[in-house]
Amino acid sequence: MVGDIHGAHAALEQVLERCGFNRNEDTLITLGDICDGWAYVKECVDTLLTIKNRIDVRGNHDEWFFTFLNTGIHPDKWIQGGAGTLKSYLRGTENEDKIQHKMSGGFISTLIPSDIPTDHWKFFAHQLPYYKDEKDRVFVHAGFYRWKTLVENRRDNENVFYWDRDFWTDALSASVGKGTTPLNFRVEPISEVFIGHTSTTNWEVDEPWNADRVWNMDTGAGGFGRLSIMDVDTHEFWQSETIGSLYPGEKGR
Repeated sequence: MVGDIHGAHAALEQVLERCGFNRNEDTLITLGDICDGWAYVKECVDTLLTIKNRIDVRGNHDEWFFTFLNTGIHPDKWIQGGAGTLKSYLRGTENEDKIQHKMSGGFISTLIPSDIPTDHWKFFAHQLPYYKDEKDRVFVHAGFYRWKTLVENRRDNENVFYWDRDFWTDALSASVGKGTTPLNFRVEPISEVFIGHTSTTNWEVDEPWNADRVWNMDTGAGGFGRLSIMDVDTHEFWQSETIGSLYPGEKGR
């Protein structure tokens, strides 16, 4: 399982190599936010498509890109790192330097949906809002409402899977005894939850962070932290070098 990649292709290749990942036999779970940040999103998707067994969870940045694929308009909030995605798909074209133009309701650019390769369309179209395995482990980008089943969460407000940050802060509170009780999943069996979205670097931590039964895998690859990959059975993890050292002189999100 790999955390938020945010276009850091060099880091993705590095963690796959460091953990000895077998692209024909092993299964990779991505926790979303493949897009937006470093300007190598296309290369990241190309690499992920070489992996035979893959489960892809959608992040909020991927949702913005998927909106663009379906409408041709980049949502307003896509300014948060979206330039990196545009540069990645525009690289090598005559339109490379013409990135964003403001319009009502969002942005348009010289990139149009038909420029995106068909297999990349399918990649983003097939991302899941969450994944629950046979051991009752849940993989989701941000979080969910614990007093509802996952199916009820999806029915009532699918955006919670992409955006919720209270889930992680509740886990932190429970893990240090500030909460009234440990995290409660009474509505359905859940053994562990693996998330991204809220970078551990906000707390000056650049490794996967366990709080109660929640593992946070966003270790700052969208900025100047690291990308992390984990064996979910053993919790052993491997990390890239700091992203800034992989892309000296470049800006992420």
